[in-house]
Order: sequence, then structure tokens, then C-alpha cells
Amino acid sequence: MKHFTAVTDVAHLPTLIQNALAYKTNPLMHRGLGAGKRIGLLFLNPSMRTRLSTQVAAQNLGMEAIVFNVDKEGWRLEFEEEAIMSGDTVEHVKDAAPIMGKYFDVLAIRTFPSLKNKEEDYSELYINQFIKYAGIPVVSLESATLHPLQSLTDVVTITEALSALPPMARKPKVVLTWAPHVKPLPQCVANSFAQWINAWGQADFVITHPPDYELDERFTQGATITHNQDEALKDADFVYVKNWSTYQDYGKIYSNDPAWMLTLEKLQITNNARVMHCLPVRRNVELSDEVLDSSHALVTEQAGNRVWAAQAVLAGILDGIL
Repeated sequence: MKHFTAVTDVAHLPTLIQNALAYKTNPLMHRGLGAGKRIGLLFLNPSMRTRLSTQVAAQNLGMEAIVFNVDKEGWRLEFEEEAIMSGDTVEHVKDAAPIMGKYFDVLAIRTFPSLKNKEEDYSELYINQFIKYAGIPVVSLESATLHPLQSLTDVVTITEALSALPPMARKPKVVLTWAPHVKPLPQCVANSFAQWINAWGQADFVITHPPDYELDERFTQGATITHNQDEALKDADFVYVKNWSTYQDYGKIYSNDPAWMLTLEKLQITNNARVMHCLPVRRNVELSDEVLDSSHALVTEQAGNRVWAAQAVLAGILDGIL
């Protein structure tokens, strides 16, 4: 693996999933793999689980992890080519990224969309400029359109949960359902989950959302899409809850209907579904307390698995550069 920004960077997804689960069983089995190697974790926006889990994963492999919050501790970076830097940007990425390539063996970057300019956000300018100029492997800790470490974790979590159940006579039904939120959020987690579940190919995959919340078809192609949440939830085995803002009329909130919040009553028509969320979650807005605090919830296990997903990715990259 050279870089890790999407499922398309993965040569064999089942192997990556099994590697993550193996690290969960034996976290230190390759603790010498990253000895003498450094990973730089660059954050252009805040993080908790992504930052902490990637640090732990790197340390489990023997790597030194150095965190730099660019948005708070560094110069404001310019990313546009041929920019006349007479505004508030101080340093160009083509000057900063090659230096990062001298300091680190792997560079991991978290960016965030503006939710103002769809073409700019979906060009993935920020992370692509680091890939272009750093000269070392780049790992996405979330970008404007995708969150691959989260989505690998999600597939690992579903695989692990299925292994604890009797064999099913059908593919598990996995539902991604939109949820209300107090502010517009990016489409990246929803895009990424759709992309990875489709690539995994082991689920009957359904996406449900109100009208006008369609996602980019590049990521959802292969899923069944419905505006009827009850229809989607019927016989579901896993329900992934996530808010996202509009894609066509970009970055807007058209509906904040509280009826879309997942409740225990709604779960009655599922196949005793396990409920997932990437966190942080707005309790009693996106998900009710009664669901989050019930045996249906997988969110804590899911968040814990972030370490093993990151460790499997970093090990794959280290194998390629040693």
C-alpha cells in the first residue's frame, strides 16, 4: 500500500479486515515493524478518536508518532497552484510538504470541507497536494469527501459482530440512515461508508434519507436507496446512523425532521439490529438515549476498533517501504 485515502487504495479488503482483527487479538505481535520510523499526524481541524487511535496504533508497531495541529499551532497554508500570496496564507504546501517528507516516514492528514464550494471540496485539493509534494506515503485521517479509517473500522466491526452470530442463510442487511442534526455536516462519513460496504460486497445494502439528501452516485452505486425509513429498517441486521448535508444544493439543511431520529420503537421491525455511529453523537437528536444505552448499540466497540483498523493500515504501508 503506497497511500491510504480510499478503499481503492486497498489491494485485498478481506485480508486487511482479518489483519485488523488479528491485531485486536495480539496488539504487539509486530511491535518491531515500525522501529526507527516516524509518523507525522497533521490536523487541519479537530479530532479525538482518530488522533488517539492512530497514535496508539503507531506505538503498537514501534513507531514514534508526532502530532501537529496546523489549525492552531502552525502557519496558515496555501494550497492553490500559482497563488499570489498577498492574503492571510503564510506558507505554500509545496514548500511545507517536502519538509514533512524529510522529517517523517509516513504522513497522516486530517482535513475538512468548506461546505461552500462543492467542486473545490470534491477535488480533494488539500490531501492531493500533500501526496503530490511530500514524497512519502500519505494516510487520510478524514478528508473533504471520505473517511477511510472510519469506514474500514465499520466493516471490521460488522465482520466481528457477524462472527459471534450463527451463520446466516442470507447476506446481512446493512442500512445507512440519515439523522437530523443542529448544523450542516459533510457527506464524507456517509460517502465513505457507502463506498466501503459496496466494495466489501457481503451485505444487502440500503441507504435511506429524506428527499434532497442524495449522495454522490460515485459512492452509492450498488446500494438500494429509499426515502422510506421504515421500509429500509425492516429486517435490518445493522443500522448505521449519520447526518449529512445536501449534496446537489451543496452544504444545506433542507429538513431537520425529528421523526428521523432512531428509537427503540423503530428497531422493533428490524432483525434485532445492532446500531452504529461514528461519534461524536448528538444524543436525543441523531440517536435516542434509549438506543445508545441499550444492547443494540455497537458504538463503543466500533470506536475501540479504530485502533486495529489504523494498525492494519500502517502495517500495510510499513511493509511496502521497509
